[in-house]
Amino acid sequence: MTNETSGTAGAPLQGVVVLDLTQIYNGPYATFLMAMAGADVVKIEPPDGEHLRRRPNSGGTTEPFAVLNANKRSLVLDLKTDVGRQVLLELVRKADVLVENYAPGVMARLNLGADTLHQTNPRLVIASGNGYGAEGAYRDFTAMDLTVQAMSGVLSVTGHPDQEPVKAGPAIADFFGGIHLYGAIVTALYKRQQTGEGSCVEVAMMDALIPSLMSNLGLHNSREQQNLRTGNSHGGLLVVPYNVYPVQDGGVAILAVSDQHWLALGDVLEYPDLVTDPRFVDKSSRVKNRAALDARIGELTIKFTKQMLFDRLVAARVPSAPVRSLDEVINDEHLHARGMLKWTEHPVYGRMLAMGSPLRFSDYAGPRGIDSHELGADSQEVLAQMASIKGSQFDELARAGAFGKEWNGIEQSTSGSG
Repeated sequence: MTNETSGTAGAPLQGVVVLDLTQIYNGPYATFLMAMAGADVVKIEPPDGEHLRRRPNSGGTTEPFAVLNANKRSLVLDLKTDVGRQVLLELVRKADVLVENYAPGVMARLNLGADTLHQTNPRLVIASGNGYGAEGAYRDFTAMDLTVQAMSGVLSVTGHPDQEPVKAGPAIADFFGGIHLYGAIVTALYKRQQTGEGSCVEVAMMDALIPSLMSNLGLHNSREQQNLRTGNSHGGLLVVPYNVYPVQDGGVAILAVSDQHWLALGDVLEYPDLVTDPRFVDKSSRVKNRAALDARIGELTIKFTKQMLFDRLVAARVPSAPVRSLDEVINDEHLHARGMLKWTEHPVYGRMLAMGSPLRFSDYAGPRGIDSHELGADSQEVLAQMASIKGSQFDELARAGAFGKEWNGIEQSTSGSG
């Protein structure tokens, strides 16, 4: 199979070779962003595939794997074997970046710690994503998105004040961590350009979430209030109106950051007395009388349909948005026109929704390929290009268990190799 990422002339990360040992969401999103920026990303999985690939093929669970691993080449290595680890070190010699999101200490136990990797390639950027950090009291806590939301305080401030805490719907810990990991890797590559030396970078998901609590921390520090869950209101309760208000067919999110927004909202709702009411006449009054104002606005918005109210708010330049379903989002013409979403026929998973990168470059439109590859599909190609391992050498490694004793794909792919 040819490398689909080869059509990356002019790409920001053209020529950067990444060894991707990551799994599930956190690490794979960082390397997905690198692949979409033109890096040659080689996804290295155990013989039975990484966790996300192995999830049951139901409820669309295969699509996240296909999306996050698009434009990556696939290689199988059994890193629990000496021969598998030796093959990895051969690849490290030609790589620019190695990314992993194992639990802290796993790479060292595999005899693939930073010292070993840098002895093999001093220019290598080693990037680690984890839950709570490679050092500290929480180092060995098992970390998943839900647990990190709980430990970080995000879960405690999410939901309505009269209800129990709830987690944020999306996997924000995983993806916040992945975004920061991408930034750390690119920063380390820039540093290497100046010094000629590789380095180690680390991003803990918990650390990546803490800055998002800025408004909530402001509320916590400014008053004695044990329950900091604010529902759809501003996290610091400092912007009013700021809520989701009812309409005939759903809800519309509306906020008025400035007095200009506030005055325009009164016109949109066709109720000028709203903005002259002494309870709401200025920002501090609106904050003080938040509950009464939210109730009054809800009484006025309910006479509109979602689209009717949104159109008026857009025309008046009041910050707002309709509350949309996922079905509306995935069929959004705007997102498809920008290339962020695209319906495609995947060779394994059939019709599915592929995603572009949020990172847009004026002189690079992105890679041509969008398909994730079958497990180990590029093993021969990668090893031949990066380690000069081919033919009988490849077959010998397969027999020695470098690719897993029970994985038949290697046996099939080696037939007729020369």
